[in-house]
Amino acid sequence: MEFTASIAEVRRLVERARTAGKRIGFVPTMGALHAGHVSLIEAAVRKCGYVVVSIFVNPTQFGPGEDFERYPRDSAADRLICEQAGVELVFAPDVKEMYPQRNLTWVNVEGLTEGLCGGSRPGHFRGVATVCNKLFNIVRPDAAFFGQKDAQQALVIRRMAADMNLPLEIEICRTVRDQDGLALSSRNRYLSTEERADAVLLHRALVKAESMIRQGQRDCAAVVDAMRGVLASGRVDVGYVQMVDVETLKELATIEKKVLIAIAARVGKTRLIDNIIVDLNKS
Repeated sequence: MEFTASIAEVRRLVERARTAGKRIGFVPTMGALHAGHVSLIEAAVRKCGYVVVSIFVNPTQFGPGEDFERYPRDSAADRLICEQAGVELVFAPDVKEMYPQRNLTWVNVEGLTEGLCGGSRPGHFRGVATVCNKLFNIVRPDAAFFGQKDAQQALVIRRMAADMNLPLEIEICRTVRDQDGLALSSRNRYLSTEERADAVLLHRALVKAESMIRQGQRDCAAVVDAMRGVLASGRVDVGYVQMVDVETLKELATIEKKVLIAIAARVGKTRLIDNIIVDLNKS
């Protein structure tokens, strides 16, 4: 496995692999890698002959008062995880490498970024879309892999790639959960033992929602009320509980075929998100 902080070196190494006939897979991350990231890397390894992982805590997607400074960083552990998972190249630039001067050009994806997390994190998805566009231009992958846990982010990036005619596939991989149902996240490290017990309520609320829908409930308001009841059984500060269209992210009043059910909440000082997709065409 090779490691670099240089954009020029990434381009050189990737071009060498492409010349050798390798398909390029890319997993963009902010580090603090866990089994969820490993699942993305494994998907990339299965489908591509040369896998690049980026590790970059992107400042432009953090708002004032968010956790940019204390976001977990463990470069040595991340490199070991990547090596064991079969990564060929780790790209870990610093901020000056990615933003050598004040950025004047930004990528905005309209329509998909106003609701859900976009409502409380203005500018967040502008930062996400911009850094992903930069990374895609640096790595030039054939396929990039994202997790379903960050459903809004994945849809934003997929739409950006389509609208900008980027020559790559966006693969969205299933959410990886701990045994108690908690979706894996780098921010789970912030949780105390007591807070973790409350954090599991996000998944329980989603399970409750799916059960109600499978049993015939089609009124979104009734499902949301039941979910809020589950969350209220612990110390969970709810940001939103919404049922939205899986493509447009527009809020739904009734469930017809397929719905994305999404939650954002704070447990202690930690902001967590989770979601599931319920498809009535599938059992």
